[in-house]
Amino acid sequence: MDWMTLLATATRRHAKPLTEAGVRRGLLWLLVLALSGCATHQDHESILGNKSAVKPAEFFQTHTDRMATIGMRNNLNTLYRLMDKLYRRNPREWRKTGLPTLEAAEQQVQMAIEQNRPLPELGERKDVAALSYTLSVDYQGDRVGGFIYALGTMLITAHGGRTEFYMTDELDPQFIHNAARNIEKATWLLASRNDLKGNPWLLSNELSPDVRNLSFAVEFGKIVARLDLLTDVLDERYRRLGVSYAQGLLFMNFLPVQ
Repeated sequence: MDWMTLLATATRRHAKPLTEAGVRRGLLWLLVLALSGCATHQDHESILGNKSAVKPAEFFQTHTDRMATIGMRNNLNTLYRLMDKLYRRNPREWRKTGLPTLEAAEQQVQMAIEQNRPLPELGERKDVAALSYTLSVDYQGDRVGGFIYALGTMLITAHGGRTEFYMTDELDPQFIHNAARNIEKATWLLASRNDLKGNPWLLSNELSPDVRNLSFAVEFGKIVARLDLLTDVLDERYRRLGVSYAQGLLFMNFLPVQ
C-alpha cells in the first residue's frame, strides 16, 4: 500500500472535517502502519554491494538507527570478504561441504546467516554456541563456513535479531560491546589453534621474512571498531537523556504538559 492510498484511507475514516486531534490520530495511525511494514532485514544484494538505495522507510530512522543499519551491512560484507579469503587459503574446507564450487559454499553460508537457517554441520547451534563448537577439537566440518556463520549470527543476535533498524527498535549497547569482545577472542583463538601435528587449523595472517600478510587482522579489526563506535553512540544517547533530565531538575524547569 503506497502513501497516497494510506492517506486516503485515513481521511475516509472521518465523516466530518478533521479536527487537530483527528489529524494527530491520523498521522499516528499512518506512522504505526508504516513502521509495521518496515523490513527487519536488509536484502542480500545490498549487503554484497555494501551500499543500498534510498528508501522511503528511512524517514522512520533516527541517525543512530541509520548508523546501526549501515554498520550491520558493512560488518556482514566484511565477514563475507573474510570467508572468501579464508576459503581460498584453505580450499580443503569448502570441499568438505560436498558443494561443487567455492561460490556455492559461500552462498550457502550467506543465506543461512541472512535467513536465520541452521547449517547442517552445526545442528541447531548458532551465535555463541556455534562459535564455541567451531573452535573446538570436536568439530570436524567446514571450519571456515561454520566460523563465519557463527560470527554472523552472533552479530545479528547482539542487535536484537535484526539487520535493519527503526525508531521502535531498541539496541542494547552492552550486547554490542560483548559481540566486539567475542570477535577479538575468536580471531585470536583461530590464529593460535593448531592440530596435533602443529599445523594451524586455518591459514590466515602470515608473518615471515618473505611475507607479511595481516589483511585478516585488519578486516576483523574493522568489525570491532564499528561495533565499539556504535556502543559509544548508544551509551551517549542514553547518557544525554539522563543529563537532560538532571538539567531540568537542576534549573527547576517544568516539564511541558502539551
